[in-house]
Parts: sequence; C-alpha cells; structure tokens
Amino acid sequence: MAEQELNFSVSGKYAQYLNLWQKLGMILALSGTGIILITWGGVSLTNNAAWLTVVILSIFIGTVMFTYGTYAGKTAGIKNDGVYFRSHTARGAIGWAVGIVLTAFYVFLYWFPSYLGYQTGVNGTNEGLIALFDPLSYFFKGKPASQWFVYGSIYTLVIVSLGIKFIVKYRHNRYHIIRTISVMIAQLGLAYLVPEILAGMNYNDVSQGGEYLGWYDADLKNVWPLDYDFFYGWHLDAMQQKAYQPIGMIYLVWGILLFLIVTPIITYFVGKRWYCSWVCGCGGLAETAGDPYRHLSSKKLSAWKLERWLIHAVLVLVFLMTAVTLYGYFFNTGTFFGLEIYTYFQKPYGFVIGAIFSGIVGVGFYPLLGNRVWCRFGCPMAAYMGIIQRFKSRFRITTNGGQCISCGNCSTYCEQGIDVRAYAQKGQNIVRASCVGCGVCSAVCPRGVLKLENGPEEKRLGNEGPIVLGNDGFKIEK
Repeated sequence: MAEQELNFSVSGKYAQYLNLWQKLGMILALSGTGIILITWGGVSLTNNAAWLTVVILSIFIGTVMFTYGTYAGKTAGIKNDGVYFRSHTARGAIGWAVGIVLTAFYVFLYWFPSYLGYQTGVNGTNEGLIALFDPLSYFFKGKPASQWFVYGSIYTLVIVSLGIKFIVKYRHNRYHIIRTISVMIAQLGLAYLVPEILAGMNYNDVSQGGEYLGWYDADLKNVWPLDYDFFYGWHLDAMQQKAYQPIGMIYLVWGILLFLIVTPIITYFVGKRWYCSWVCGCGGLAETAGDPYRHLSSKKLSAWKLERWLIHAVLVLVFLMTAVTLYGYFFNTGTFFGLEIYTYFQKPYGFVIGAIFSGIVGVGFYPLLGNRVWCRFGCPMAAYMGIIQRFKSRFRITTNGGQCISCGNCSTYCEQGIDVRAYAQKGQNIVRASCVGCGVCSAVCPRGVLKLENGPEEKRLGNEGPIVLGNDGFKIEK
C-alpha cells in the first residue's frame, strides 16, 4: 500500500491530508468563527444583522462541507485514525490553544461580560460580540441581547452544526442517529426556541413600552439538581405570580414531578442515558463538539476513585444548599444559624460548581481532560441517576467475552473513563453508575462484543457480582 494511503510521512509522524471539500469547509467555518473573535476583541460592525447571518451560515455550511469531504465516498463506520497524532486531539499546541480560548470565553461570560461588549456603548448600548447578536435578540423578544442570549445562540449553533457531523460519522449505527437527532431537537426547541419565544411574549410592543403580558419563559428539560436555582426564592415567587399563570404553575409542578417521579421511573427502565445522552444540553455539547476528545478521558483507577468522591460530594452539597434555601424561603428569613444564605450557601455553590466546574472546567478543558469532565466528576443530576442505575435499573451493557480480541477500542473511546475491555474480557455485564449509555463502546467494537440492553433487573449480573478493580488485579464480588 502506498505511503500516502497510510497517512504516514517518511519521518513516521502522522500527517492529515485534507481534500478540497475539507479545506473549503474549514476556511468557511473558520471565517465565521473569526468574525466572532474579531467582535470579541472589541470591533463593532456596521450591519450586525448581515454579519450575524454570515456567521451562522458560514459556520453551519462550512461544517457540513467539511463533514462531506471527510466521510463522502468512504464506507460507513467510525474513522478514528490518527487521534493520538493530531495536535488538537492529542493535547498538542492546538489543543491547548483551543482550551485556553474556551476557558477565557467562560471567564468573560460569567464575570466580565463588558469585555464581550455588554452595554459598553453610549447610553448603555451593546458593542462588539454582544451587539452582533442584537438583531436576533430583537427578533425574538424585542430587546438587546445579553451575554446569556449570545451564549445560548452559539451553544445551539454548535450542537446543531456538529450534530450533523456526528450523525454522518456514526451513520452505520441507528442508535447514534436517533439519539443525536433527539439531542439537537431538545437543544434547539426546548432549550432555545421555546424559552426565547415565550420571553418575546412577555411584552406587547416592547419598543413602545408596551403592556406586560406575563409569559413564563424557562427550559422545560431543566431539572433539579442540575438546575440548582430552581428552588431559589426569586424563582419560586416568579412561578407563582398571577401574571405568569397558568404557565408558571405548570413549570413548578412539572419541575417537581420531573425530579421526584419522572426521572426515577425512566432511569429504572432505560438507565440514565435517556437524559445524559438524549436530552441534556451539557451532554449534547459533549457528544457533538467534544466527540474528537472522548479518548482523552482518564481510565486510571485513581481517576475512578476521584470521580466517585467528587460527583457524590457535589450531590450532597446541592442537597444541603437547597435545603437551607427552602428553609429561608418558608420561614421568611435570609439567614441560617446566623449565616446569610445567599453569601454562605447560594453564591459559593454557584461560583464553584455552577460556573468554574460546569463551565470553565467542564467545557474549557475538553481538549485536555476529555469531553465529559463535568458529567463524570461534577454533575449532581448524573450522580442522582447514577445511584438509581447502579442499584435499581434494568439497563446494562451485555458482553460476549468469547468474541473479545482485546483491541481496547471500547476502553479508549469511553468518554466516562470506564475500562470496558476489562469487563468484556471476563464476559461480565457492565452496570456502572457513571455510564451515560452513549453506546460508542459498542459502535467501535469490531467484533460486536458489546450490546446496550434493558432486561429483568435480577438478571443484570447473572450469578456473579460486579468486577472490582484493585491494585492486585480483578476480583468478582459474590
């Protein structure tokens, strides 16, 4: 076989040869991204509506063109060749650069929105990046954009654009096609369009100081404890206001039922994958934008130990913070044993967990630690469902150890850091709290060893207990 077909140079270093479609797609997508970076740098454009259209179309069409160039004419199946040789997927200079840019964006988004152009112009008008999205914000709700509107718009554009790439890459697997479409619809519809349209219905002719109509706008798929401010006083008051009825009360009842009843029941039957891999926006971004980095998730035993301590610690913290918050709300006090609830409970949780952990580390560190850092180590919703999945669920991944050739693809591409191969070699069913049921381990297996199934709970593990990994090797609990 020719050297170029193997994609190896004479020196032995991996070389990626881009075809014309890939080059054009990359140029187009980077052009749209470049406009975002220029406006982030403080440059204000004269016709934001036209430039924003260029940004959206160039990123979307460019991604589609690159996808076509990458996979057209090739047999269906996952192509992961060279991921440990490319700079952006092997913690190289490009990967670090991407991580730094993402981290900086989240820092500015949370604490320094003025550096993005938020209300820095004359009379408090937007400039730069925020102003670029003003036309879209006016279209939906008749008022200038905020940093959160910009974030939601970019977030949705990325999931939809790269969701198409993900579907084409995994087109040989029906499960991946359906779940990716589900994530795209959930983000575009439930998390973006519905809340923004409802927000736009809050006022009648806002530009003329119109009448307040009182439509409650929120993300229907957000659920406590992931949505940690659901039980904050201002939120509970808002959902009970007359102006918001009946929508406000519907959201309140739905939010409570979603946590107490809907989540446990669905998780029992199909595992936590229904939310983490089919609905959740965090999971949606991880699966689409983070897919090139899934192999970077640590498979070390130390990482597994850290994961269990951290994620359950966050779950305990959100329970305590929420309990204190509800105490203050129902007893009409802003303190708990002399401590101000906002200062000592809500603010620290929002700063450390809601901002630094889920945003800066959770997304900014994709190119360094893998695409599910937040989902694996911090998400309290994942921890809550994981407990159900581990001890009271019908979901498991079955294995056929006799067919396993120990290639390690399953472990390499497990974004949750599970050493899937260790289970497969033993012919052991996989029932792990951390598994999000993405199904990639099954998709990359060349022998069809792994299969996602829902079966009778008592037969999940057969006659043997789960595998325990220790310094002395493997042992099976009886």
